[in-house]
Amino acid sequence: MSATPIDAGLLERGGVRLVVDGPRATITLDRPDVLNAQTPSTWQALRAIGEGLDPDVLVVVVRGSGRAFSAGLDRRMFAGGVPGEPGLSEIVARGPEAGAALIAEFQEGFRWLRDPQRVTIAAVAGHAIGAGFQLALACDLRVVAEDVQFSMAETTLGLVPDLGGTLPLVRAVGYARAAEICVTGRRVGAAEALRIGLANTVVPAEGLDAAVEDLVGSITRPMAGAVRETLALIAAAADGSSEEEQLALEREAQLRRLAELAALVKA
Repeated sequence: MSATPIDAGLLERGGVRLVVDGPRATITLDRPDVLNAQTPSTWQALRAIGEGLDPDVLVVVVRGSGRAFSAGLDRRMFAGGVPGEPGLSEIVARGPEAGAALIAEFQEGFRWLRDPQRVTIAAVAGHAIGAGFQLALACDLRVVAEDVQFSMAETTLGLVPDLGGTLPLVRAVGYARAAEICVTGRRVGAAEALRIGLANTVVPAEGLDAAVEDLVGSITRPMAGAVRETLALIAAAADGSSEEEQLALEREAQLRRLAELAALVKA
Protein backbone atom coordinates (compact mmCIF):
# COMPACT_ATOMS: atom_id res chain seq x y z
CA MET A 1 0.00 0.00 0.00
CA SER A 2 1.48 3.34 -1.02
CA ALA A 3 0.95 6.68 0.68
CA THR A 4 -1.28 9.38 -0.81
CA PRO A 5 0.14 12.92 -1.00
CA ILE A 6 -1.32 15.05 1.80
CA ASP A 7 -2.61 18.48 0.79
CA ALA A 8 -0.81 21.02 2.98
CA GLY A 9 -3.55 23.56 2.29
CA LEU A 10 -6.18 21.15 3.60
CA LEU A 11 -4.20 20.67 6.81
CA GLU A 12 -3.91 24.43 7.25
CA ARG A 13 -7.65 24.98 6.70
CA GLY A 14 -8.39 22.28 9.25
CA GLY A 15 -6.04 23.76 11.83
CA VAL A 16 -3.96 20.58 11.91
CA ARG A 17 -0.18 20.15 11.91
CA LEU A 18 1.57 16.93 10.90
CA VAL A 19 5.18 15.99 11.62
CA VAL A 20 6.55 12.63 10.49
CA ASP A 21 9.84 11.41 11.94
CA GLY A 22 10.70 7.91 10.79
CA PRO A 23 8.21 5.42 12.28
CA ARG A 24 6.42 8.15 14.25
CA ALA A 25 3.85 10.72 13.17
CA THR A 26 2.61 13.52 15.42
CA ILE A 27 -0.73 15.17 14.68
CA THR A 28 -1.39 18.43 16.48
CA LEU A 29 -4.73 20.23 16.57
CA ASP A 30 -3.45 23.77 16.22
CA ARG A 31 -6.20 26.28 16.98
CA PRO A 32 -5.22 27.18 20.56
CA ASP A 33 -7.15 30.48 20.44
CA VAL A 34 -10.41 28.47 20.42
CA LEU A 35 -9.09 25.55 22.51
CA ASN A 36 -8.61 23.51 19.33
CA ALA A 37 -12.32 23.48 18.50
CA GLN A 38 -13.07 21.31 15.50
CA THR A 39 -14.81 21.97 12.19
CA PRO A 40 -15.57 19.78 9.16
CA SER A 41 -12.23 20.88 7.72
CA THR A 42 -10.54 19.42 10.80
CA TRP A 43 -12.13 16.04 10.09
CA GLN A 44 -11.28 16.27 6.39
CA ALA A 45 -7.66 17.02 7.29
CA LEU A 46 -7.52 14.07 9.69
CA ARG A 47 -8.99 11.81 7.03
CA ALA A 48 -6.38 12.97 4.52
CA ILE A 49 -3.62 12.17 7.01
CA GLY A 50 -4.99 8.67 7.52
CA GLU A 51 -5.08 8.10 3.77
CA GLY A 52 -1.69 9.65 3.14
CA LEU A 53 0.57 8.37 5.92
CA ASP A 54 3.50 6.27 4.82
CA PRO A 55 2.87 2.57 5.56
CA ASP A 56 6.15 2.48 7.53
CA VAL A 57 4.69 4.79 10.18
CA LEU A 58 4.07 2.58 13.21
CA VAL A 59 3.05 5.07 15.91
CA VAL A 60 0.76 8.11 15.65
CA VAL A 61 0.56 10.63 18.50
CA VAL A 62 -2.46 12.95 18.55
CA ARG A 63 -2.28 16.07 20.72
CA GLY A 64 -3.59 19.60 21.08
CA SER A 65 -1.74 22.89 20.97
CA GLY A 66 -1.85 25.12 24.03
CA ARG A 67 -3.78 24.37 27.20
CA ALA A 68 -6.45 22.00 25.83
CA PHE A 69 -6.65 18.84 23.76
CA SER A 70 -9.89 19.96 22.07
CA ALA A 71 -13.00 21.77 23.29
CA GLY A 72 -15.05 19.88 20.70
CA LEU A 73 -17.27 21.24 17.95
CA ASP A 74 -16.73 24.87 17.03
CA ARG A 75 -19.88 26.48 18.44
CA ARG A 76 -20.19 28.71 15.38
CA MET A 77 -21.45 25.60 13.59
CA PHE A 78 -24.76 26.20 15.37
CA ALA A 79 -25.13 29.76 14.12
CA GLY A 80 -24.68 29.68 10.37
CA GLY A 81 -21.38 27.84 10.47
CA VAL A 82 -17.76 28.81 10.13
CA PRO A 83 -16.93 30.68 6.90
CA GLY A 84 -16.31 28.08 4.21
CA GLU A 85 -17.72 25.25 6.34
CA PRO A 86 -21.14 23.58 6.21
CA GLY A 87 -23.22 24.62 9.24
CA LEU A 88 -25.52 22.21 11.04
CA SER A 89 -28.58 23.60 9.26
CA GLU A 90 -26.92 23.04 5.88
CA ILE A 91 -26.23 19.41 6.74
CA VAL A 92 -29.92 18.93 7.55
CA ALA A 93 -30.96 20.75 4.38
CA ARG A 94 -29.09 18.22 2.26
CA GLY A 95 -31.66 15.58 3.16
CA PRO A 96 -31.31 12.26 4.98
CA GLU A 97 -29.16 10.41 2.45
CA ALA A 98 -26.79 13.23 1.54
CA GLY A 99 -26.58 14.34 5.17
CA ALA A 100 -25.71 10.82 6.32
CA ALA A 101 -23.09 10.55 3.56
CA LEU A 102 -21.48 13.78 4.74
CA ILE A 103 -21.38 12.62 8.36
CA ALA A 104 -19.85 9.33 7.17
CA GLU A 105 -17.05 11.36 5.59
CA PHE A 106 -16.51 13.16 8.89
CA GLN A 107 -16.36 9.83 10.73
CA GLU A 108 -13.53 8.64 8.50
CA GLY A 109 -11.34 11.34 10.03
CA PHE A 110 -11.41 9.38 13.29
CA ARG A 111 -12.02 5.82 12.13
CA TRP A 112 -8.56 5.18 10.67
CA LEU A 113 -7.01 5.76 14.08
CA ARG A 114 -8.36 2.34 15.11
CA ASP A 115 -6.62 0.54 12.22
CA PRO A 116 -4.31 -2.10 13.76
CA GLN A 117 -1.63 -1.28 11.20
CA ARG A 118 -0.31 1.33 13.64
CA VAL A 119 -0.51 2.17 17.33
CA THR A 120 -2.25 5.47 18.06
CA ILE A 121 -1.73 7.48 21.24
CA ALA A 122 -3.78 10.43 22.46
CA ALA A 123 -1.69 12.81 24.58
CA VAL A 124 -4.46 14.62 26.43
CA ALA A 125 -4.14 17.75 28.55
CA GLY A 126 -6.91 20.07 29.67
CA HIS A 127 -10.33 19.81 28.06
CA ALA A 128 -11.31 16.91 25.81
CA ILE A 129 -14.95 17.72 25.21
CA GLY A 130 -17.42 16.20 22.74
CA ALA A 131 -15.56 15.69 19.47
CA GLY A 132 -12.34 16.10 21.45
CA PHE A 133 -13.33 13.23 23.74
CA GLN A 134 -14.27 11.12 20.71
CA LEU A 135 -10.92 11.85 19.08
CA ALA A 136 -9.12 10.67 22.20
CA LEU A 137 -11.32 7.56 22.31
CA ALA A 138 -10.47 6.79 18.68
CA CYS A 139 -6.86 6.20 19.72
CA ASP A 140 -5.58 2.89 21.08
CA LEU A 141 -3.93 4.45 24.13
CA ARG A 142 -4.52 7.58 26.19
CA VAL A 143 -1.80 9.28 28.23
CA VAL A 144 -3.42 12.11 30.18
CA ALA A 145 -2.29 15.04 32.27
CA GLU A 146 -3.59 15.58 35.79
CA ASP A 147 -5.68 18.55 34.60
CA VAL A 148 -7.65 16.53 32.03
CA GLN A 149 -11.42 16.96 31.79
CA PHE A 150 -13.26 14.48 29.58
CA SER A 151 -16.90 15.13 28.70
CA MET A 152 -19.30 13.73 26.11
CA ALA A 153 -21.26 16.96 25.95
CA GLU A 154 -23.34 16.28 22.82
CA THR A 155 -26.60 15.53 24.64
CA THR A 156 -26.40 18.85 26.50
CA LEU A 157 -26.47 20.51 23.06
CA GLY A 158 -29.36 18.38 21.80
CA LEU A 159 -27.05 16.18 19.71
CA VAL A 160 -25.59 12.66 19.89
CA PRO A 161 -21.96 11.52 19.64
CA ASP A 162 -21.58 10.74 15.93
CA LEU A 163 -17.84 10.54 15.29
CA GLY A 164 -17.44 6.95 16.39
CA GLY A 165 -17.00 7.56 20.10
CA THR A 166 -19.76 5.40 21.55
CA LEU A 167 -18.28 1.99 20.71
CA PRO A 168 -14.79 2.55 22.20
CA LEU A 169 -16.35 4.23 25.22
CA VAL A 170 -18.53 1.20 25.96
CA ARG A 171 -15.55 -1.10 25.42
CA ALA A 172 -13.47 0.95 27.83
CA VAL A 173 -15.90 1.49 30.70
CA GLY A 174 -18.94 -0.77 30.12
CA TYR A 175 -22.52 0.01 29.13
CA ALA A 176 -23.91 1.49 32.34
CA ARG A 177 -21.03 3.87 32.96
CA ALA A 178 -20.88 4.89 29.29
CA ALA A 179 -24.61 5.62 29.31
CA GLU A 180 -24.27 7.77 32.43
CA ILE A 181 -21.28 9.70 31.07
CA CYS A 182 -23.00 10.37 27.73
CA VAL A 183 -26.49 11.19 28.96
CA THR A 184 -25.38 13.54 31.73
CA GLY A 185 -22.50 15.15 29.84
CA ARG A 186 -20.61 15.42 33.13
CA ARG A 187 -16.86 15.95 33.45
CA VAL A 188 -14.53 13.03 34.12
CA GLY A 189 -11.24 14.03 35.72
CA ALA A 190 -7.87 12.30 35.60
CA ALA A 191 -8.20 10.12 38.69
CA GLU A 192 -11.58 8.75 37.63
CA ALA A 193 -10.42 8.31 34.03
CA LEU A 194 -7.57 6.12 35.22
CA ARG A 195 -9.78 4.15 37.60
CA ILE A 196 -12.49 3.32 35.04
CA GLY A 197 -10.18 2.59 32.11
CA LEU A 198 -10.37 5.77 30.04
CA ALA A 199 -6.70 6.55 30.66
CA ASN A 200 -3.72 4.24 30.48
CA THR A 201 -1.65 6.52 32.66
CA VAL A 202 -1.90 9.91 34.39
CA VAL A 203 1.08 12.23 34.70
CA PRO A 204 1.71 15.82 35.78
CA ALA A 205 1.07 18.27 32.93
CA GLU A 206 4.75 19.11 32.70
CA GLY A 207 5.57 15.41 32.36
CA LEU A 208 3.14 14.62 29.52
CA ASP A 209 5.69 14.95 26.70
CA ALA A 210 8.24 12.77 28.48
CA ALA A 211 5.65 10.08 29.25
CA VAL A 212 4.55 9.98 25.61
CA GLU A 213 8.19 9.78 24.46
CA ASP A 214 8.79 6.82 26.78
CA LEU A 215 5.70 5.05 25.47
CA VAL A 216 6.62 5.66 21.83
CA GLY A 217 10.08 4.27 22.54
CA SER A 218 8.60 1.13 24.09
CA ILE A 219 6.37 0.58 21.05
CA THR A 220 9.03 1.15 18.41
CA ARG A 221 11.68 -1.11 20.00
CA PRO A 222 10.02 -4.44 19.05
CA MET A 223 9.79 -5.48 15.39
CA ALA A 224 7.06 -3.54 13.62
CA GLY A 225 5.48 -6.69 12.21
CA ALA A 226 5.13 -8.22 15.66
CA VAL A 227 3.49 -5.05 16.99
CA ARG A 228 1.01 -4.88 14.10
CA GLU A 229 0.10 -8.57 14.30
CA THR A 230 -0.41 -8.35 18.08
CA LEU A 231 -2.57 -5.25 17.77
CA ALA A 232 -4.70 -6.98 15.13
CA LEU A 233 -5.18 -9.96 17.45
CA ILE A 234 -6.27 -7.71 20.30
CA ALA A 235 -8.65 -5.86 17.99
CA ALA A 236 -10.21 -9.13 16.86
CA ALA A 237 -10.69 -10.21 20.48
CA ALA A 238 -12.30 -6.87 21.30
CA ASP A 239 -14.63 -7.32 18.33
CA GLY A 240 -15.96 -10.50 19.91
CA SER A 241 -14.23 -13.34 18.10
CA SER A 242 -14.91 -16.75 19.60
CA GLU A 243 -12.22 -18.74 21.38
CA GLU A 244 -11.76 -21.00 18.38
CA GLU A 245 -11.62 -18.05 16.00
CA GLN A 246 -9.09 -16.27 18.20
CA LEU A 247 -6.89 -19.34 18.51
CA ALA A 248 -6.91 -19.73 14.73
CA LEU A 249 -5.98 -16.08 14.26
CA GLU A 250 -3.10 -16.50 16.72
CA ARG A 251 -1.81 -19.56 14.85
CA GLU A 252 -1.95 -17.77 11.51
CA ALA A 253 -0.25 -14.66 12.87
CA GLN A 254 2.51 -16.67 14.52
CA LEU A 255 3.24 -18.56 11.30
CA ARG A 256 3.63 -15.24 9.49
CA ARG A 257 6.02 -14.03 12.19
CA LEU A 258 8.05 -17.24 12.07
CA ALA A 259 8.30 -16.96 8.29
CA GLU A 260 9.61 -13.41 8.53
CA LEU A 261 12.11 -14.32 11.24
CA ALA A 262 13.32 -17.32 9.24
CA ALA A 263 13.81 -15.08 6.20
CA LEU A 264 15.88 -12.67 8.29
CA VAL A 265 18.10 -15.48 9.53
CA LYS A 266 18.75 -16.63 5.96
CA ALA A 267 19.51 -13.10 4.74
